[in-house]
Amino acid sequence: MRLPLQLVTAAIGLALVVVVLGGWTRLNDAGLGCPDWPGCYGTWVLPDDHAELAAAHPHASIDLRKGWIEMVHRYAAGVLGLMVLALAVLAYRLRRQAGYPVKLSFCLLALVIAQGIFGMWTVTLQLLPVVVTMHLLGGLATLTALVLLRQNLRRLASGNNDVVRSSAHPWVKLMLAALFLQLALGGWTSTNYAGWACSDWLYCHQDQQVEYDFAQGLNPVMSIGPNYEGGLLPADARAAIQVTHRGGAILLLLISLLGARQLWGKSKLRWPLCIYGVLLLGQILLGLANVIWLLPLALAVAHHVGAVALLLALLTLNDKARVAPREVDHGYVVAH
Repeated sequence: MRLPLQLVTAAIGLALVVVVLGGWTRLNDAGLGCPDWPGCYGTWVLPDDHAELAAAHPHASIDLRKGWIEMVHRYAAGVLGLMVLALAVLAYRLRRQAGYPVKLSFCLLALVIAQGIFGMWTVTLQLLPVVVTMHLLGGLATLTALVLLRQNLRRLASGNNDVVRSSAHPWVKLMLAALFLQLALGGWTSTNYAGWACSDWLYCHQDQQVEYDFAQGLNPVMSIGPNYEGGLLPADARAAIQVTHRGGAILLLLISLLGARQLWGKSKLRWPLCIYGVLLLGQILLGLANVIWLLPLALAVAHHVGAVALLLALLTLNDKARVAPREVDHGYVVAH
């Protein structure tokens, strides 16, 4: 059990780097820094000579900085894929060990393969918003699966049967569902360049009335072919996306408050709840600051990192709030 635990811990660290690099790539508009896939301008290592690339690709707009941002992200993702493959191989070898999370290990491998496909489509379909959003959520889902795998392996190593058979607390599951909905809305906001759609932190525009186009703004079906860098939706559709993202933040806050009220009775959950609450408040303040100061790169990156931190905090809470089988059998699902 030691080797799988060490490997999954290292994979979580690298997954964090990959997710942050993905946000950095997106926020630097480097998603098309390499116009081809899996290489970059037909090579695995970009040359230092801009003139050499320009001569070989006369019709391309070449930006070596953006190309390197994209390639570093791909290198890190490739190494992570190999680590997940190794975890799947270990799961196959240990498949006869009672309680070993074999299915989760193979689901994680399938998820990483799907991520590679979405990464390719991100480039070949020229930042089609639904593909980029799914790629973002896939990265967060990969991180989630790795954390869950590590938690399962630690419970298995403990040898406590009740701990191994414990299940997630229903309120924490609801909080996780609300968080992933908000993450999806955040990804949709980013991929449609709707972060600039509203200039006021309370209203969308304080001095003018906005006709929100929710039908177009929230429609995931878009034409294949155009280059979506910079966004193609009209202002009213982008404003609808922005206010929907704000509504998702309010929903997440309400569900989190209700969940915290139910879980506060267990003393062991108070510190994880406090950490999650502080991160949630910080994330809301970062969202407001991004609107007020029109999405500067530093604040936008901080908002992205804050979302990842929120997910990790809630997954930690999920692990500590798990309900033993005897509690479920007696109906003690709510903290007591």
